[in-house]
Amino acid sequence: MAETINTLSVVTIVISGLVLLLGVYLIRSGRREAHMKAMLTASTLATLFLVLYLTRLGLGYEKKYVGPNKTAYLALLVSHIILAAANLPLALLALWNGWKGYVASGRNLGNIDSPEARPFFARHRMWVKWTVPVWLYVAVTGWIIYLLLHNHGEVIKGA
Repeated sequence: MAETINTLSVVTIVISGLVLLLGVYLIRSGRREAHMKAMLTASTLATLFLVLYLTRLGLGYEKKYVGPNKTAYLALLVSHIILAAANLPLALLALWNGWKGYVASGRNLGNIDSPEARPFFARHRMWVKWTVPVWLYVAVTGWIIYLLLHNHGEVIKGA
């Protein structure tokens, strides 16, 4: 069962990363409502990933890397863990300000430049300049770590 949960967690985070890229494309194309839906979907999938990942760990399914160049693997893993931990508050701040701006705009994304909504969307844009690159790095390094462990991992017995 833990292996199935592991696979589902990987699928959710891969789709989350792809939907994140779609959301970036949509906002750059001026499609605000589609952007909002994509980003909420990406965030929901990332949250589902976290729940599945923690469930898998709780079930005792863990792998250790036994492949070549452990130093490079550990450097990748450490950077992934640190930035994954940093990404959660970054994403929450971006989402919070986006939501507050949406509400302040009267739930009309055509009104994002209204005096009530403007400060929230300005903070939203400020936070996403950090959040998106970190989120993408965490997603891509997570996929790489998964592939490395899939090919060079050993299930830890009794974990």
